[in-house]
Amino acid sequence: MKTILFILTAVFAVCTVSAQARVYQSAMTDLEITDPAANRDLEGFFWYPTEAVGPLTLDFESKVWVGTPVIKDADPVPGRFPLVVLSHGMFGNAFNQAWLAGALAKKGYIVAAISHPGTSTWSRDPDQRRQLWERPRDISRLIDYTISSSGLSEHVDPDRIFMAGHSLGGFTAVALAGGRYDAAKLKQFCDATPGELACGILNDWKIAQTPADRTQMEADLSDTRIKAFAVFDLGGTQSFSNASLRRVDRPMLVFGAPIMNSGLTLDIESRTLVDALPPEKTTYIEPATLAHFDFLGRCKAGGLELLAREEPADQIICENGGAPRAAKHKMIIDAVVEFFSQP
Repeated sequence: MKTILFILTAVFAVCTVSAQARVYQSAMTDLEITDPAANRDLEGFFWYPTEAVGPLTLDFESKVWVGTPVIKDADPVPGRFPLVVLSHGMFGNAFNQAWLAGALAKKGYIVAAISHPGTSTWSRDPDQRRQLWERPRDISRLIDYTISSSGLSEHVDPDRIFMAGHSLGGFTAVALAGGRYDAAKLKQFCDATPGELACGILNDWKIAQTPADRTQMEADLSDTRIKAFAVFDLGGTQSFSNASLRRVDRPMLVFGAPIMNSGLTLDIESRTLVDALPPEKTTYIEPATLAHFDFLGRCKAGGLELLAREEPADQIICENGGAPRAAKHKMIIDAVVEFFSQP
């Protein structure tokens, strides 16, 4: 395997000083991008560095999830900062990686996250799901808005734009890096490997099942403004053409989760991805105790029991979701900051 492997206790044990060494407070504000023509409005949040000291509040309230302290609508720090755009997983939302967003803001990053229409917690329209090619375009629209017409435009360094995505968000990131959907390759794989999670989902969502949809899905959806990517335990690797993955020319940090409690198979997802990517551009981290849902927020005490009572199918997302997950979050934050800080 053409990768670099780390275990949880050894990842970036000695941290180097990054360009974002100064510690700020994390501010947060809403964002909304309207799309009257295509009826695909985007909603989400910005996290950004501020020198304000209060009032501190939580980015969101939940009976299950631990919120991140922020200062709402505070003045940003003068100057320009790198931008990180986030893409959540299947039926997730813009809060899923708030723990990462808040930490990055404290280290001098502007972070933008939106809830993808059709594949988010509150938006599950089947027709929008079928148009899966819109997910990468959502991120490109988010970048357009952030650097040109948002209240933070003058604070973004357009030469330092990065992306992180979890699960289906990792799939979205690979498409934006230059991975090209290959419907014929995916069909061949799924015919030979029935029962794989990604095959069932993409088939149920009717992805690329008409000539017009196939043309849209197989188009070049890359965005060259994004300089590097962090991919968190993605799904759908087998849908990308091998040739397009070999041509990816930007740095990729790939996390694989060997605790396979999500239905994804590591050997055909993250490990296959890193084997296909150019080795000189790829860093692979596979901590022995990392699980797919560790990229979600930290769960409150009693969160697992609450889900077991009220949403038993979802209780798995809070397994080991307290202190063990907090330690993994710190490791992931350190790794992402170190990776995005490389010249």
